[in-house]
Amino acid sequence: VTSVAFSQDGTQIVSGSYDNSVRVWDAASGQELQTLRGHTHWVTSVAFSQDGTQIVSGSFDRSVRVWDAASGKKLRALKGHTAHVSSVAFSQDGTQIVSGSNDKSVRVWDAASGKKLRALKGHTDCVSSVAFSHDGTQIVSGSFDQSVRVWDA
Repeated sequence: VTSVAFSQDGTQIVSGSYDNSVRVWDAASGQELQTLRGHTHWVTSVAFSQDGTQIVSGSFDRSVRVWDAASGKKLRALKGHTAHVSSVAFSQDGTQIVSGSNDKSVRVWDAASGKKLRALKGHTDCVSSVAFSHDGTQIVSGSFDQSVRVWDA
């Protein structure tokens, strides 16, 4: 297991794994509720949207995927990174997704359409972690270049 996250209400857990799967679990019982398949390589990062209706995952297959949390259906695949995706996150309002990659870029996506809104460049090594500020106005990224950068969202 490479990544885990709670749903906002604490009732579910999502996990990503080296078996290329995203799994959803009942937090109280530990029972697996569903397995989401579609990635063709290791899943490195997972997160729930704030309202719990969607899951985002990033993978060594260089894609970001958005899933319906209730049905497990893949809603869209976001492609554009040229190396593996190491970190993904939803904005607080659920309208945007941010991803960081070993291609040294941070990308911002429209969550509804899957369209790339922008690529943020400046890191000189792999991006290992990304997150939105609580108010959604900023993005923070960490990199193997030993820097943390703050970007306007």
